[in-house]
Amino acid sequence: MEGGAAHYNPRTVEEVFRDFKARRAGIVRALTTDVEEFFQQCDPEKENLCLYGFPNEQWEVNLPAEEVPPELPEPALGINFARDGMQEKDWLSLVAVHSDAWLLSVSFYFGSRSCFDKADRKRLFGMINEVPTIFEAVTGNAKKQTKEKISLADQNGNKAKSNSKVRGLDGKSSRTIQVKDEEEGSDEEDEDEHGETLCGACGDNYASDEFWICCDMCEKWFHGKCVKITPARAEHIKHYKCPSCSNKRARS
Repeated sequence: MEGGAAHYNPRTVEEVFRDFKARRAGIVRALTTDVEEFFQQCDPEKENLCLYGFPNEQWEVNLPAEEVPPELPEPALGINFARDGMQEKDWLSLVAVHSDAWLLSVSFYFGSRSCFDKADRKRLFGMINEVPTIFEAVTGNAKKQTKEKISLADQNGNKAKSNSKVRGLDGKSSRTIQVKDEEEGSDEEDEDEHGETLCGACGDNYASDEFWICCDMCEKWFHGKCVKITPARAEHIKHYKCPSCSNKRARS
C-alpha cells in the first residue's frame, strides 16, 4: 500500500503534521472536487473498500491491507456497502467523520513510533486542531452562511479601504460595505463574519485578499482558484453550481 510506514516514517512533530495535512488534502479532494470519481469507485458490488489519503496529497479507494497487524492503522472498512442505502450527502458526511478519526490514529501512531512525550503529543494535537476537520470541509458546518449568494470579487486585503464592493451572483443586486478603519473593533467584526468560512474544496479558511464564490445549490463557499472561476467570469454567472452539485445533476 502506497504511503506505508515501511517506506515512509515521519519522526518529528512537524513532519507528522505535514503528513496529516497532506493525507487530509487528498481525502478532502476525494469527497469534494473528485466526488464523482470517488462515488463511482465505491461500487457496492465490490469487496470491502477503504478510502486512503497519502503523503503526496493523493487519494485512493482500495482493499485493506492483508497483513495483520497492518503497517499503518486502517481506514473504515466497507464504505462502499452503504453508498446506495443512504442519501449521498449523508454517506459522504459519514465517510468524512471516519476519515477524520483515521487521520488522528495515523498521526498518533507515528508519534508513538517516534516516542513523542506528553509535550510533543500536546503540540501535535494543537497543530491538528487548528485545521478544519474533513467533516467541516465536506459539510460546511463550521459556520452557517447567509442565504444571499455573493462573491467577494473586489476585496484587495486592505481593510482600511472603504466602499469595497460585494456583488451578488444573480447579477441583479450589489451592495457596498463601509469599512470603518477608525471604528474600534471593526477588524474583529469582520473576522467574526468571515473568519470561520471554509473552502468546500480545500478546507482552508477565508482570506480577505482572495476571491470566493458560493454554490447556489449546496450553499458551500469555494476559493475561485479551487473551482477555476475568476471574478470576471463570475460576473456572468446567474446561478453557480459547484463541481459536486453539477456532478449530482449529471447523474440524475
